[in-house]
Amino acid sequence: MDSLPIDAFVPRILDDVRRARAAVVTAAPGAGKTTRVPPALIDDGPVIVLQPRRVAARAIAARIAAERGWTVGREVGWQVRQDRKFTAATRLLVVTEGILTARLQTDALLSEFRTIVLDEFHERSIHADVAIALAKQAWRARTDLRIVVMSATLDSAAVAAFLDGCPVVDVPGRLYPLDISYRPGESVADAAAEMLRASEGSLLCFLPGAREIDRAVADIRGSVDAGVDVCPLHGSLSAEAQDAAIRPSDRRRVIVATNIAETSVTVPGVTAVVDSGLHKVARYDAERGIDTLETERITADAADQRAGRAGRLAPGVVRRLWDARDRLRPHREPEIHRVDLSSAVLDVIAWGGDPRTLEWFEAPHAQAIDAALSLLERLGLIQLRNPQSAARNAARLTALGEQARRIPMHPRLARAAIEGRGSRAIQIACDRLAERRQAPASNATTTSDVLTMIDDVRLDVGESDFRRAIFEGYPDRVARRREPRSPNVLMSSGTGATIGRESGVREAEFIVAVDVTNGIVRTASAVDRDWLQPTSSQLEHRFDPERGSVRAAMVDRYDAIVLAETPAKVDSDVAAALLADAWLARERSDADARLLLRLRFAGIEIDLAALAPAAAQGAKSIDEVRVERALAPDVVRRLDREAPETLVVPSGRTKTIDYHEDGSVSASVKLQELFGLAETPRIGPRREPIVLSLLAPNGRPVQVTRDLRSFWNRTYPEVRKELRGRYPKHPWPEDPWRATPSARPSRRAKD
Repeated sequence: MDSLPIDAFVPRILDDVRRARAAVVTAAPGAGKTTRVPPALIDDGPVIVLQPRRVAARAIAARIAAERGWTVGREVGWQVRQDRKFTAATRLLVVTEGILTARLQTDALLSEFRTIVLDEFHERSIHADVAIALAKQAWRARTDLRIVVMSATLDSAAVAAFLDGCPVVDVPGRLYPLDISYRPGESVADAAAEMLRASEGSLLCFLPGAREIDRAVADIRGSVDAGVDVCPLHGSLSAEAQDAAIRPSDRRRVIVATNIAETSVTVPGVTAVVDSGLHKVARYDAERGIDTLETERITADAADQRAGRAGRLAPGVVRRLWDARDRLRPHREPEIHRVDLSSAVLDVIAWGGDPRTLEWFEAPHAQAIDAALSLLERLGLIQLRNPQSAARNAARLTALGEQARRIPMHPRLARAAIEGRGSRAIQIACDRLAERRQAPASNATTTSDVLTMIDDVRLDVGESDFRRAIFEGYPDRVARRREPRSPNVLMSSGTGATIGRESGVREAEFIVAVDVTNGIVRTASAVDRDWLQPTSSQLEHRFDPERGSVRAAMVDRYDAIVLAETPAKVDSDVAAALLADAWLARERSDADARLLLRLRFAGIEIDLAALAPAAAQGAKSIDEVRVERALAPDVVRRLDREAPETLVVPSGRTKTIDYHEDGSVSASVKLQELFGLAETPRIGPRREPIVLSLLAPNGRPVQVTRDLRSFWNRTYPEVRKELRGRYPKHPWPEDPWRATPSARPSRRAKD
C-alpha cells in the first residue's frame, strides 16, 4: 500500500479507542482516514462505517478491498438503500443514510458490531446526527462498544465533549502548493478548456446540481479535445455511471460533479479544479411544509476542501468563478437546523425514544420537531399521546408506521409505497421521486406527472389506484384550482401557487403538489374529490357587503380548502358582532354622523368600538345599526337636554338643529316665525347661541345672525322694505316685537 499521512497516527488512534472507547479524528481530504482507520479497527471485532453518500460507500469498500487484498462482499462489504453486498463473514461494513439507524432500531445495542465509525461527520447530515445520538445510547449501555467520529473539518472539541471528553487526534494533510485564481462570470466550459491547458492531470469541476452539470458537460465536450473524457458525477446517476466517473483511467478526464466530490469521493488523477462556488441546499419551508432545494454560495471550508482536491498528487491549479473580494460564510449549517425532520423523528420514535427529549448532539428547533410529528400523524404513521399522559414518549408507531420504518425512504414515499401494496410501478415512482427526478417535458395532458415519470415502466396497477397512492403520501399538499383550467391554485396550507408549464395536469380541479419550488408546482397528480374527507366542519358567519347583511353556512374544509357550504340559520349574537365590525369600518351615515356631533357638543364621551355590538343588536342589516340603541337612559336624557335635536320657535313649529364639526350649531327658520322673539336661543353646557339662518317666504336665506335682538333693531327695517315688495301677501309689521309669528301669508296684507 502507498504511504498516506494517516498511517503514522493509526497506532495512536487504536490506543485511544481501546482506552477511552471513543475518539475523534480530524484529517484533511486525501489523508487516508476513511480507508486506513476502519480496517485497522477490525482486529477487535466487526466495524460498521456510516458514509453519507452511496457512491462513496461502494467506492470506499472497493478501495479497502484493493489495498488489503480482500474481496468486496466477503471481508469488506457495503449496504445502501435497496442495494447491498456483504455476507455473514463480512467484518467491515460500509453503510449509508438510515441503514445504521435501522439496525439500531432492530438491535438497540448493535450487538453484531464492536465499533461504530461515523465518517465525514463535518457534512452534518441529519442521518449522522440521528446516528450519533442513538449510538451514544448504545455506547452507554454496552461497555465494549466503541465510537470513532472522523471528519475533514470539524469542531472536534464539541464532538469530544458529547462523547464524555474522549481523545482527539488531528492528522495534518499533505497538500501540494495551489495556484488559485478568480474569474467572476466566466463559464465553466471556458474555464475547463483553459485549466486543461494549464495542467497535466484530470480536471474536477464543481457545480450545484444535476441540471447544471448536464448543461456544462455538453458545453465542455464541445470545447475540449476529443482525447479528453467528460463525465458527470452526481447522486441521481445510476451506480454504474457513478462508478465510471471515479474509476482510474489512462485518459485525461473532466469530472463535472456536485459537492459529492468535496470529501466523500476521491477522483483519481486530479491536478486542477474549477469551482462555481455554488451548491444546492435543502431548506424546510415552514409555510408550505416541505423541503425546497435552493442554490446558495458555498462556505469557506467547502471552498478549501474543493481546492484541496487539486493538490493531492502534485502542485495544482484552481479557478474560482467568483470575485476574490467576496466573503464566504466560514462553516456549513447542519441539516438538522434547515430540513424537514419527519424521517429523523420517525427513526427516533421507531427506536423507542422521544425526539423532544433525546440527547441530541445539537438539538433541533422545537417547532421543527412539532412540524415533523404533525406530518407523521397526518400520514397515519404515528399516534400522538395525550400531553397529560404519564407515558415516557411523545408518540407511538401505528401499524402503518411499523411498515414505513422498514422502508428506506422518506415517510411520505414510504406511505405511498405501502398504499401501492407491492406494485412495482409505484415502487419505481417512489424511487424516482426520492431522486428528485422530473417528468420529461411533454405537451400531452395527463392525470399525473408521476405517471409520466415512469412511462418506461409497465403499469401493474390501475391509474386511479396509482394516483391514490401518491395522494396518501402527500395528504397535506392538496391544492384546488381557483377557476376551471386555471394554473392558479390554493394550497391546503392556505398559500397560493401556480401549476408550472412543465406539468401536464391541466384539467383536474383537485391535485397534490408533489414538487413545489418557489410557488411553482412542477410535479402534480390529480386527486378525486371523494378522497378528500373534511378535516373540519364548522358553522361560519360572513358579512355580505353587497346585501349589507350577515349570512351563515356550515362549511366543510380540507385544511384551508373549502369543499362544501350549506346555508344555515344566522346566530343573532354573531351577526351583531359582524355587523358592528362592518359598521365601524364603513363611512358614517348622516344619522350616525349627526348623533356623534350631538354627543360631542353635549360633552358626552363614548367608546364607539365598545358601543358598536350593542348598537348592532337586533339589526338585520348594516343600515339598521343605531348607536342610540346602545346609549344608557341617563345619557339619552342628558343628550336631549344639552344637545336637542330640534328647536321650538314662536310660531309653534319645530326646527332641526344642525351640529357642526367646529362645535357651532345652527337652525334655518322663516323670518316671520320668529316675530316676538328678542333673544337668540342658547343650548349646551357652554350655552352656545344658535346661529339662525333667517329665510324669506321662498325658503332662501336673507340674513344670518347669532344676535336676534340686534337684527330686529338694526337690520329688520331694511329687510322689511325689500321683502314686502316681493311678497305683498305676507305680513311685514313695522313692530316685530308685538307681531304675531306665522309661517303662512295672511288673507290681506297689513302694515
